[in-house]
Amino acid sequence: MEDGSSVEAGLVSNEGMVGIPVILGDNTTTTTAFVQIADSAMQIDANILKSEFDRGTALQSLLLRYVQGVYTQIAQGSACNRLHKLEGRLARWLLTVSDRLESEEFPLTQEFISQMLGVRRAGVTEAANILSQAGMITYHRGQIKILNGKALENTACECYQVIENEFARLLSNQPNKRQK
Repeated sequence: MEDGSSVEAGLVSNEGMVGIPVILGDNTTTTTAFVQIADSAMQIDANILKSEFDRGTALQSLLLRYVQGVYTQIAQGSACNRLHKLEGRLARWLLTVSDRLESEEFPLTQEFISQMLGVRRAGVTEAANILSQAGMITYHRGQIKILNGKALENTACECYQVIENEFARLLSNQPNKRQK
């Protein structure tokens, strides 16, 4: 936004890519991508990607299905941000980050989470306290650990499962089955 505020529209990890406009026929975007948690990534020249995409091979099919998944993530996320309580939204978001990282523990500050969810930090603090007191998560100095993923999944709004199932269906992945 003009005032510098932002909200997350989608989350990308090893299942996807940034730079979708390249395969959709453009070379600019109005959005910004930034790294939430440092890890590894690959980069490809946009012209090479577009050339390979235009060949109409399996890469094109896979990337188009990924775009459909992103569309679902953005549409469902928009509805979620408008219709669901912060506690359920936070649970959804933490589960999604955990799934993408394939880890139950990750470094994220409440300030950062508040930016991603488009809410005040105090709201994240309150929602995180509820999840913590219920034994689902712990957090301390920017470190979050999921203690009971099954309970967190039960607390998450329906949007978590809708998005996860759609990505699994489109990308032929199996949805995450939580043990706890």
